[in-house]
Amino acid sequence: MKRVTQGLRKLEAANNGSTKAFEHILDLAYGRKGKLKWELMQIFLKPILSDPDVSVPPRIIPSSEKSRPPIYSPELQALLLSSDSRKTKPLAAKSLVFPPVLPLRADSSSEDARLLGPLSKRREVNTRWRYFTQEWKKVLPPLQVVMKDSTSDIEFDKTSQEDLARADVRALGMQGRGIFEDVHAIAGPLTVPRPLTRKERLSSGTGVDTSVQSRHPSRWLRRRYQELLGRLPILAYTPTRDKSRSSGRYSVSLSSNALAPTLRHDASRYPEVELAADLQWLGSAKGRDSQ
Repeated sequence: MKRVTQGLRKLEAANNGSTKAFEHILDLAYGRKGKLKWELMQIFLKPILSDPDVSVPPRIIPSSEKSRPPIYSPELQALLLSSDSRKTKPLAAKSLVFPPVLPLRADSSSEDARLLGPLSKRREVNTRWRYFTQEWKKVLPPLQVVMKDSTSDIEFDKTSQEDLARADVRALGMQGRGIFEDVHAIAGPLTVPRPLTRKERLSSGTGVDTSVQSRHPSRWLRRRYQELLGRLPILAYTPTRDKSRSSGRYSVSLSSNALAPTLRHDASRYPEVELAADLQWLGSAKGRDSQ
């Protein structure tokens, strides 16, 4: 009963304009926290059950079936190594092979193992699994996989179940439902070009301002969804020429509409000079300087 009351208070605060409460509701709804996050992560945590190409690693303790080390699937590796899908600093690639919390004695060829003796195998198993669990919980799970053409600049190429099946790529929990695209549309672009003046519209020959883009009327709501996009990483798969899944690669990025601390000073965040009047003014200014 107490939990229901707390949830009701959160909803009331969100409806009353509380930014913190509204972000909490969005995080629950889109799997940034809570039960849905666990469900979205399952495909990464149990690749043996969902990916037939993954081989079972050998046992660390020969007599114990449960001593096999955790498996870092290609998708999970990309998420762990990227700052766009982590709440903390990204991991180094070597940390997936030899966790930094594992004593050097775990390597039988190390100087520590020679002087102090090898590390207990049971301790090694526990340390590897503890590190695996600790790190995946810091991951922000993507909603879908995007098929990315290396020669294309389109942000969303192919996301349907059929497209992924043809490329032999595993789909994620909310694949092909258009959920991410809906968030992207509500957020809208971070910057929009200024409206054309009457003189500029007349000089274009149409008399209509085509530079104005339709977007949600509430700036507060757009800002909340832009911040949500900063917590919704895009997991993209780029196939290679031979089209085999084992030779493709995964990458992680954020939407161009995302508002995140890591993108605050990114060059793509600043509007470009693209209006004809601005270009004409720059040209005339250069002409005056050359005289």
